[in-house]
Amino acid sequence: MGRSKTALFTPSQNELADLARALAHPARVAILQYLANSQSCINGTLVQELSLAQSTISQHLQELKELGLIRGTIDGASVNYCLDIPRWREVQQYFQAFFEQISEIKTGDLCCD
Repeated sequence: MGRSKTALFTPSQNELADLARALAHPARVAILQYLANSQSCINGTLVQELSLAQSTISQHLQELKELGLIRGTIDGASVNYCLDIPRWREVQQYFQAFFEQISEIKTGDLCCD
């Protein structure tokens, strides 16, 4: 969907779509899982852990950072990354509200039965 069409939708719908898009790539999911499992800030270890090129990892990190899912702090010549936990609580609420809305539909109420 082109960016010009996003004006047709609510800010909440656009936010949820952006978050879903970020989570739709297995490399980004792997990065987030690695950060969650490490429970600390990390830097150059992602290249070794994921066996991806540094430039590829950098692109994925940039997308995750733009959405606020991770934070990066400069430490000399490297950048340390960690999950942004308050932002993850917001993300959880977005998806939880979405899934709760869907789960409220009773099976017998579906029009395609």
